[in-house]
Amino acid sequence: MDVKTDFLIIGSGVAGLTFALKVAELGSVALVTKKGLWDSNTTQAQGGIASVFDQLDSFDLHIRDTLAAGDGLCNRDVAEMVVKNGPARIRDLINLGVQFNIKKKTQPNDKSLNLDLGREGGHSHKRIVHAQDMTGMEIAKVLVDHVNNHDRIAVFEDHIAIDLITISKRMKRRLITTTHEDYCCGAYVLDRNTNQVKTFCAQITLLATGGAGKVYLYTSNPDIATGDGISMAYRAGATVANLEFVQFHPTCLYHADAKNFLISEALRGEGGVLIDSAGNPFMHQYDPQKDLACRDIVARAIDTELKKSGDDSVFLDISHKDSEFVKTRFPNLYEKCLTFGFDMTAEPLPVVPAAHYMCGGVATDMFGRTDLNRLYVTGETACTGLHGANRLASNSLIEALVYANKAAVQAAKDIQTIDESSIPDPPPWDDVGTTDSDEHIMVAHNWDEIRRCMWNYVGIVRSDKRLERAKRRIEIIQKEIHQYYWDFRVSSDLVELRNIATVAELIIKCARHRKESRGLHYNIAYPNRDDQRWQKDTIIRRPFVG
Repeated sequence: MDVKTDFLIIGSGVAGLTFALKVAELGSVALVTKKGLWDSNTTQAQGGIASVFDQLDSFDLHIRDTLAAGDGLCNRDVAEMVVKNGPARIRDLINLGVQFNIKKKTQPNDKSLNLDLGREGGHSHKRIVHAQDMTGMEIAKVLVDHVNNHDRIAVFEDHIAIDLITISKRMKRRLITTTHEDYCCGAYVLDRNTNQVKTFCAQITLLATGGAGKVYLYTSNPDIATGDGISMAYRAGATVANLEFVQFHPTCLYHADAKNFLISEALRGEGGVLIDSAGNPFMHQYDPQKDLACRDIVARAIDTELKKSGDDSVFLDISHKDSEFVKTRFPNLYEKCLTFGFDMTAEPLPVVPAAHYMCGGVATDMFGRTDLNRLYVTGETACTGLHGANRLASNSLIEALVYANKAAVQAAKDIQTIDESSIPDPPPWDDVGTTDSDEHIMVAHNWDEIRRCMWNYVGIVRSDKRLERAKRRIEIIQKEIHQYYWDFRVSSDLVELRNIATVAELIIKCARHRKESRGLHYNIAYPNRDDQRWQKDTIIRRPFVG
């Protein structure tokens, strides 16, 4: 065994880092991240964190907005828990040293937080706590610094998890599939620098690997977002849910060199207007909230406008606002757009939708626990019930913070009930009979084909015919990957390819199952919402093969 620890955390976004700092007071922690600690979806978060601090706002209003965005599928108990715990978790960050934007104090002795709150689509009040337009980066900077300076946290950068290790209580051995009686005791992890597979054994394992935007051709996500946690949990036997609900962010910058560059929703919150190539606003045709409508509505509206016009993009215009205000409120966006030749204070920005956030994931309870014992999941990897069919803007970071805290509290209780001596040592990784690959073209070709297939057939607007085509293509690719995986030694590229293929398969399964249109899932064959038959979660669990 290479590493033995009390807590194994896979992923270094806000959820994983927060959980690590909290459980490190209870025991040893191994934090595995497939690139550096800085490489996560968290660092890409521009807008901020939704939470109630304004006197004119209330928990009830935030809950109402969350439920409305979720289009009938949110778990109200979860929404109440997250919203009501939000302010305390933001205070935690402030106490750690995170510096959010504040208003100018009106009185010298004013000791209130006095946070400068923004507004985004779907929110009825200003409640977006932010650090300029780089909120995620500011949070990550502070959390990473605390993690690096904690003597109980061992960080393993450039390590990518391959599979979870599960043990049957009855058979005391590692299994390919699991039953509800099984438990997780760690993971096999590939060291990307040495190409050696290590065995990590842990009493509690947390998956916080982020989302799966790279399953689509166009995405706002960084290259690391390949659905690793969802895929590993599903293969290990954990339940996944609601993966048909993929949120497409309406406004990514349309430019050949602007890979993954998101134009924050906060821009529309501050008065930005979506216009067509002739300069005409169009969102009034689609929703009474116009440019502040929820993301699913705005993304479909842009998709419809582009199909009608044949244009490559629509435009987001905030040039009518005071230029100094724009530069001060959005310094990072302003400077970045300048590098691509756009002055947002003087001209509209070309934008298109792109895959952004997974509202589904590994099903958890209100403490982040899965139905596989000793396995927790938090952040975008999880399906907690908060987002329903569509995530309300800036609810993701607050969900990650609240659930990381809840999971840490529960894990502290659970670990006390575990008899470490009763956990058998898992077998070492077995690559006997495999050889080094000489067919890298297979990985590259299938990677590209999956992403194009998902974009063309399982995108913003779907149909039964498109979903059936996607299903057939993914089945063929899956067979090729399976054969390749067992014949050759694992590599980082192969692990990620296997994972995006698994997530693609699960998204397609969920989308084919839901015979209605709701939230982020729109099927032209079933254009209406059907509460009588489909106001329920889509649940998938890998069949047990005894």
